[in-house]
Amino acid sequence: MGEQVLIIGAGVMGHGIAQVAAAAGYAVTLADLDAIRLESAVLAIKANLDKGVERGKVTAEDRAATLERIATSTDSDAASEEADIVIEAVSEDIGLKRKLFSRLGERCRPDALLGTNTSSLPVTEIAAATRHPERVIGMHFFNPPHIVKLLEVVRAVQTSDEAIARTRAMGERMGREMIVVQDTPGFATSRLGLVIGLEAIRMLEAGVGTAEDIDRAMELGYRHPMGPLRLTDLVGLDTRLRIAEHLHAELGEQFRPPALLRQMVRAGRLGKKTGEGFYKW
Repeated sequence: MGEQVLIIGAGVMGHGIAQVAAAAGYAVTLADLDAIRLESAVLAIKANLDKGVERGKVTAEDRAATLERIATSTDSDAASEEADIVIEAVSEDIGLKRKLFSRLGERCRPDALLGTNTSSLPVTEIAAATRHPERVIGMHFFNPPHIVKLLEVVRAVQTSDEAIARTRAMGERMGREMIVVQDTPGFATSRLGLVIGLEAIRMLEAGVGTAEDIDRAMELGYRHPMGPLRLTDLVGLDTRLRIAEHLHAELGEQFRPPALLRQMVRAGRLGKKTGEGFYKW
């Protein structure tokens, strides 16, 4: 129960992963270069837990214990030296992730498990940037992590059986439902989800229906808990665009980003984080 978990990146996914790790009993350090982002992340975690208490999903005691287990830091290099498990949740930029994992390889203990929360980038390439690449693994959590239980475990070419076993144990402790996939472009979830999301944007672009009606088609007709356009707003249109560009280059025309998506990103309408995307937030 004493394992130390370091989460690098205090954005939506980073603070969500920190919350579920702390709720599972891990001692968590949430690290980010931006102190203001760290403050916002802690406030978001408190709001999630408060909502859980209001709904009877979380006890007041568990709320307090979860918050007590979370520390913050603007120095991920120093924090990585003590970590048993590191989970990276920075922007979807292969150069940034490789640079980070190179540093982690220098500073982390040789037995530390190194996870990347990438939703589409090649884990094999990320692993190649670090010492002991056999300990690197994809840990693709879903937004919001405290509600969506899926954890997509991505096995890179170098990933060891021990890393798989440790990740499974961590996922079980966090109450995750897990799938294990090989390191291919988009893995399983991003590849399938993006096809639907991009087609929904093309339908909106063509005037097939409103965003609300297109989303309700999937919610009511296919029992999706959330429509693809609202989900894109939560993920971030800029993030969706980067993933689409990567999969378009890797897999072909079905992943070409629609013109509407590019226009909205240029306009700064990135979804919930900016207050407007396909919906107003």
